[in-house]
Amino acid sequence: KYWLFYFLTFMAGARRQIFIAFAVFLLVKKFGFSVQEITILFLVNNVINFFINPLIGKFIVRYGERKLLSIEYFFLILIFIAYAYVDSKMIVAGLYVLDHVFFNFATGIKTFFQKIAFPEDIAPSMAVGFTINHIAAVVLPVLGGLLWMVDYKIPFMAGAFFSLISLGLVQFIRTD
Repeated sequence: KYWLFYFLTFMAGARRQIFIAFAVFLLVKKFGFSVQEITILFLVNNVINFFINPLIGKFIVRYGERKLLSIEYFFLILIFIAYAYVDSKMIVAGLYVLDHVFFNFATGIKTFFQKIAFPEDIAPSMAVGFTINHIAAVVLPVLGGLLWMVDYKIPFMAGAFFSLISLGLVQFIRTD
């Protein structure tokens, strides 16, 4: 009954690992970002998200989870492809900030689930979803690291592919 929630949760975990592990690694390894520059990006992300997060909630109420998640996955496809091919330090920093903003759109997965789940299913299903999300956290960094050694672009192209799959699947979210 909750297959779409579980699948989107797994894909969100996969996307999270690509963002956390490989985007930062790209910033440091390829573009030579210092600890101070990464810290500034973290601070910028937190300030932006302080203002954006309430807007995300308002967007969900007004337009629904399917539209929000569709926007997220569409732009993630572009962001992941750009990570693979951009050669500008400023552009990749901008991509990182945008990526972090879109990371918060995953709230739509949880609100979607809350709308479709029976109240007695919420706690156990969220626990299962948490576990599924963390399966990606264990498997993907290892696989992605091996693929990175072949070509650093591969984990990002995989992220674009995962986002494309997710974009297709969020169309199954009912809007009524």
